[in-house]
Amino acid sequence: MTAFFPGSFDPFTAGHYDVVCRALKIFDRIIIGVGVNSSKKTLFSEEERILYAGMAVKSFPQVSVVGYDELTVDFCRANNISTIIRGIRSTADYDYENTIALANHFMNNAIDTIYFPAYPEHSFICSSVVRDIYKHGGDVSGFLPEGVELKQQ
Repeated sequence: MTAFFPGSFDPFTAGHYDVVCRALKIFDRIIIGVGVNSSKKTLFSEEERILYAGMAVKSFPQVSVVGYDELTVDFCRANNISTIIRGIRSTADYDYENTIALANHFMNNAIDTIYFPAYPEHSFICSSVVRDIYKHGGDVSGFLPEGVELKQQ
């Protein structure tokens, strides 16, 4: 069975990587969808975000990374995917993700969402914090999966 892991991944973090690793215990294949979120202004281009996610999962042949610019449910329908995976760090994340999951299910009742709660070592990692540290010249290597290096500013 294939799962879809959508997000802006600006950039792909150690927390995102952990979700993929844990989901691979359940799913045969995972497609990471680097999407466009109209409410977010990204620091990295779509091509860079795809590249960084690809660097992170290069040792997993059953994981692919694609860009997409459509409703998540439409991508899932077109690719015969019935499960979306998401990571959650807090109750605020849960509230946000649950609203989206319910809307996705309303639009296509064949789609379910599975949440992976963050382990403590990843619970504070979020892309916006990583971007802020990066923009100010800080070392973000501890926030990223092994093998992922962001281009120099």
